[in-house]
Amino acid sequence: MFKAIVINKDDKGYRAELGQLEESALPAGDVRVRVQYSTLNYKDGLAITGKGPVVRSFPMVPGIDFAGEVLESTSPEFKVGDAVLLNGWGVGEGHWGGLAQQARVKADWLIPLPKGFTAKQALAIGTAGYTAMLCVMALQKHGVKPADGEVLVTGAAGGVGSFAIALLSKLGFTVVASSGRPQETEYLRSLGATEVIDRSSLSEPGKPLARERWAAVVDSVGSHTLVNACAATKSEGAVAACGLAQGMDFPGTVAPFILRGVTLYGINSVTVPKAKRIAAYEQLSALVDLKTLDAISHEISLGEAIEYADALMKGNVRGRVIVDVNR
Repeated sequence: MFKAIVINKDDKGYRAELGQLEESALPAGDVRVRVQYSTLNYKDGLAITGKGPVVRSFPMVPGIDFAGEVLESTSPEFKVGDAVLLNGWGVGEGHWGGLAQQARVKADWLIPLPKGFTAKQALAIGTAGYTAMLCVMALQKHGVKPADGEVLVTGAAGGVGSFAIALLSKLGFTVVASSGRPQETEYLRSLGATEVIDRSSLSEPGKPLARERWAAVVDSVGSHTLVNACAATKSEGAVAACGLAQGMDFPGTVAPFILRGVTLYGINSVTVPKAKRIAAYEQLSALVDLKTLDAISHEISLGEAIEYADALMKGNVRGRVIVDVNR
């Protein structure tokens, strides 16, 4: 038996509860893992609270990422005792995820625990930090340089935003953070933001084109915020979009793209090929200050995850939430 958060939807309604599961109940997969740490991401918040149609089958164990140790493997790629990491691949949505003490998954979904990180540190980064790195890599591939001007990060106090600020600052960029939480201003500046603006300046309907300001943008918000960010991006600039906290609509025009040559990069962190995942973590290993991880993240127990999911959906959680599934 092992502990897990289990989501059910039946005659009693939609609910997430902490319970006990049999090892035999685990879904099919090549590798069984003793989970050490998982996290709470926005998608986990949607799944646990039922505020978004994230879960595709029931019962479901949420948790879109985890780190742990291989207990059993039929894959030649991994052996018992190997330290492994998983981000994405639909776990916690269509396949049982990491908010449990055990998981069984396909070997193709796992990568070795990145060098330079403990399991806890890797999950302090988690899907949010890894997604932020993919955004930064897209901007790097586009050729954006610090001398080109300011880079906007929206949803700045969240997990992706926090890491995007820290990574871009470490690379020498001038970062402007957009947040609806003025109480987090000092936190955002401590990560490297040179200016913090209120999200209200971006979150309402705006003009098709605005004054050129941003050399690049990392957006985890979507909807009007993304539209306005694109409208104010400089000619030949780049916008990396990875989230939908405000909404998944895009109520804008093609003006920034055909009149200024702005490029909009969609960042998919779920089914990225293994080689690109490993490359992202290699950069993270070089760029992430382990002291920054302490500032961005805090740890909770598995039993606290349901309560924290509700707080996350209300916008009351800063940075990253690491879940120690064994306490």
